[in-house]
Amino acid sequence: MITPSDFRIDPKNFRLRDAETGYVGNLDKKRARDLLDERIREMRDLHERFYVNSRYSLLVVIQAHDAAGKDGTVKAVVSGLNPMGIDVIAFKAPTPEELSHDFLWRVMRRLPARGHLAIFNRSHYEEVLIARVRPEILAAQRLPDRCITEDIWDERYEDINAFERYLTRNGTKIVKIFLNVSKAEQKERFLSRINTPDKQWKFAEADLRDRAYWDDFQDAFQDMLESTSTDWAPWHVVPADRKWFTRLVVAEIILDAMRDLDPQFPVVSDAKRQMLIDARRQLEDE
Repeated sequence: MITPSDFRIDPKNFRLRDAETGYVGNLDKKRARDLLDERIREMRDLHERFYVNSRYSLLVVIQAHDAAGKDGTVKAVVSGLNPMGIDVIAFKAPTPEELSHDFLWRVMRRLPARGHLAIFNRSHYEEVLIARVRPEILAAQRLPDRCITEDIWDERYEDINAFERYLTRNGTKIVKIFLNVSKAEQKERFLSRINTPDKQWKFAEADLRDRAYWDDFQDAFQDMLESTSTDWAPWHVVPADRKWFTRLVVAEIILDAMRDLDPQFPVVSDAKRQMLIDARRQLEDE
């Protein structure tokens, strides 16, 4: 069996280039899908209690290369959960309004309320990834010259860690997942999109452009994982070459976080209990 701790990294000893992208343990596709169904059923029960309890919030951050399976994984994992208690946010290129604020502003606006599960498909981590690999992205933020130093990425890691620490101290549990797809598998998925009419809409010129920076992104991911995997918000690196395995592992990780919070239905007060007795009597006497 697989456990979330199998994929939680030790930032002092983790090397992304050595991590297996095609690992599936001793599972096959059918067994993994059966297990996923079981996990979703348990998640559905926990999520109902989590939503009604409204004491904690849960933030799931997902980062990856293009075509790693982020959208499909999110869709598979949250299927059947109460949509009233779920927020799925896909962060695209910043808008002019977002660029006029600090780099954390746009994610702060989308943080989950108590009782809600929010999934960030890409996130504030884009600000130490694509903004680092492609200098024109950073330039578009119009930062004062004195703020753009050789230490800017370390400073952003420090800000992110402090931000996430603040959230956890205020009742938000943070789960961070990196979907680790290989360059060869990404190529196959891009070709599938190009060659399949119903998938062609998924492919963008930017996908090919960013693929040319593969090694630079790998270095940026490595530095990000090392610098921002903390005790309060650790990173999980999940093999992503086999989508059926990826979805199961992500479900296990989110489910483990829900179990840790152990949400319970609110306890009914004596006064409320008496009101229910009176209401039952009145309904039965009709």
